[in-house]
Parts: sequence; C-alpha cells; structure tokens
Amino acid sequence: MFRLLLSNALILKGETFTPVRGFLAVEDDTISYIGPDRPEGEPAREIDLHGAIVLPGLVNAHGHAAMVLLRGLGSGLPLDRWLNEAIFPAEARLTLPMEMAAVRLAQMEMLACGTTSYTDMYDFAFEEAALTAETGMKVNLGRPVLSFDARELPAESTRFREAAAFQKEWDNAANGRIRAEFCVHAEYTNRSLSILEAVGDLAALRHSRIHIHLSETAREHAACVRRYGMTPAALLEHLGLLRSPLVAAHCVHLSREDRGMLRQYDFTPVHCPASNMKLGSGFAPVPDFLSDGFTVALGTDGASSNNCLNMFREMYLAALLHKGVRGDASVLTARDVLHMATRAGALAQGRPETGLLETGMKADLCAVDAGRIHLFPLLDPVDTLVYSAQGSDVILTAVDGRILYENGVWTAFDAEEVRARVKEAARALYGA
Repeated sequence: MFRLLLSNALILKGETFTPVRGFLAVEDDTISYIGPDRPEGEPAREIDLHGAIVLPGLVNAHGHAAMVLLRGLGSGLPLDRWLNEAIFPAEARLTLPMEMAAVRLAQMEMLACGTTSYTDMYDFAFEEAALTAETGMKVNLGRPVLSFDARELPAESTRFREAAAFQKEWDNAANGRIRAEFCVHAEYTNRSLSILEAVGDLAALRHSRIHIHLSETAREHAACVRRYGMTPAALLEHLGLLRSPLVAAHCVHLSREDRGMLRQYDFTPVHCPASNMKLGSGFAPVPDFLSDGFTVALGTDGASSNNCLNMFREMYLAALLHKGVRGDASVLTARDVLHMATRAGALAQGRPETGLLETGMKADLCAVDAGRIHLFPLLDPVDTLVYSAQGSDVILTAVDGRILYENGVWTAFDAEEVRARVKEAARALYGA
C-alpha cells in the first residue's frame, strides 16, 4: 500500500526537470514511482492535483528564521549601520519565547511557499532544533560563533563551547531531518583567530559542515585585507576552515583570486539577491561562479533584510538580475535558477538524497496550482515557475512524504496561536 499517491499531476522529474504527466507515489518517506500510468496497489491517501505542477521542495540555503520578528527593521541603511543601529540593539532585547514564536511563524511562511528545508544561523539553536523535530521540516542549524575580543581563547568562549555542544548533540537527529553544523557569523564579527582555528579543527575532526557570511560588502572585504593582509576567503584558508565543506552566504565581493583558490575546496556560495540589493551590498558574480564550476545555492537571508521568506520571489530576482547586470538575456536560465533553489541547496546541506524528484529519493516536494490565471498558458513549466509563479500559488508541501501544508492549512501549527504569540512578542519588543 502506498502512503501517498499524487494523481493528475505535472511532475518535474530528475536533474533536467523533465515534465511527466501522471502519478507520483510515496512509500514510507521515499518516492517509489513516477510515471504516466497509474501504479498498481492502493494508496492510504490519494490526492487529485488537477494538473498542478509538482517540483522538488525548495531549499532556503541561508537565513535567520527568527528575524521575521524584525521584518523590515532598519530599512534604508547599509549593512554596517543596519547591524549596529537597528539589528544588534533589537536582538539584545530578544527572549527565548519571542524567538520561538518567530521561528514558528518563519516555518509557516516557508512551508506555505514550498520550502521543505532551510539552513539557519541564530541564537537558541538548541530550542529551534527541538521545535523543528516536532514540526517536521528539515534544517541545517548551528549556534553562531562570534568573538569581538582578539585575545579571547577557545576555552574562554561560551559561544564556542555551546556551538561544539550543539553540533555533537543534534547532528542527524529526528531521523536525519536535523543536521547540526558549525556556524561562524563572519570574519568581521570574529576577531579571535584562535577561536576560528578551533572551529576549523573541530569541524574537520567531526566531519561537520561550516556556515558563514563571506565578503558580503566591499567595506567588509577591504577591512579584512587591511587587518590581515589577506581577503576573508584567504584568511579562512589560512586558519584551516576550508578543510570542511563550507557554505558561504553572499560572496558578493570575492576576488578572481579567491574564486581560483576556492575551486580546490568543497565550497558553496549562496546567492541572496533580495537582501544584497536591499542593503546596497552589490551583485554576487553568480554567472562567474557557475562558469568556474561551483555549485551555487539560493537563499532569502533573514526577513529583516528581504522582507520575505519566499523562494519563488528569490528565484525571479536571481533570474532577472544577472541578465540586466551583464546585458545578456541568455545568462542564468530558468533551469539554472530552479536547480539553485532545489538540488544545489540540498547538496549544500549535505543531503544528496533530496532535491530531485526521482524514484528512491526522499519525498520532499511541493505542488503549484497551474490553474492560476497568471500561469496561463503553460508553455514551459520551468520558465513559468521561475518567472510567473508566486509563493502563494503553492497548494501542498511535503517533507519525507508527510504533508505539512495543504491549501492554507498547516498540519503541525495552530496558525491563530502562532499569530497571537508573534503579536505579543512584537508588543514586548517594540512597545506597541
């Protein structure tokens, strides 16, 4: 008996997103059949999708979920002022109940827009992991390491000890849905090089991944060169952090020499076009990354600098941005961008069993209502998804074959309770 059968669907199969009209079956947590003919056997549940497009679940490869509570804060400021004048003061007032209410809201927003897995970097990682174990999403998560005192040693750093403890306790928890990794906030927020070295050593010892902000702004990049005589990427190599798979958000100002060096390592840049444009940080050289052979993933960053966790909007921006910057309409095709938002993100998370719709793959998927008026006529489903579809067109999101969102209903959340908690948190935070 199938656990789930999706019928009357337009399924985007495999690496090439080849359209298959017909059926997708799930047994346990795995896709067991994709094809035009109805498979033998009876499903526990069958859903007639009435021609909806079924695609791999979207992977948000960089973000800060709890920052939905800071949505839009500091608009109009560049990154350094945005952090120091708006974000850091607000974050200093955040409490555990506030952040967990915000994480619930963020997960609801992501599921409603077809995201099945996300990579997160924020405080209260232990509690976010426990919450995610209950709600059913997939997450790569770490306790961020920051060290503003250059003399601070690893043994003295509460952040480093908590990051190490979290990675040990939560890695591969919840049947592998939770992947615990090391998070280094950024070079400019970690002045203790001995702590950075310790992160590199421990990550390599534990075969863990590392998540970091890298060369997001020209100012950040140049300041690192002034301090150490090397770029942020070169500093990471010097300190040993590139011995582990490194997922780096933004990478707007990586130099040509940086890219040449990084090709030797397991390195994934994460493109965050909305955040980079809103903060005035610039445009990541994504076409160059792809030409150099890098796998490039896609992320929203936090809602405070985006202001949404909508990967459809991120795909649209990524697809258009580089055509305009390069003056070349052939740059970054719709298939390139959909790959960035699905398979590339899954690989960046160390989840090769996800990100594709193929038999034997985990049943992480979403469905888009192809009957929406702005999706007519459906000449090319991939082009239509990237250039025309909205996050609000998603009608179903499933993780490991378990439906977590369907037609405006979240199975693991009481939507009204979450909204009430977030309103209470906002009143406490902003006094209004």
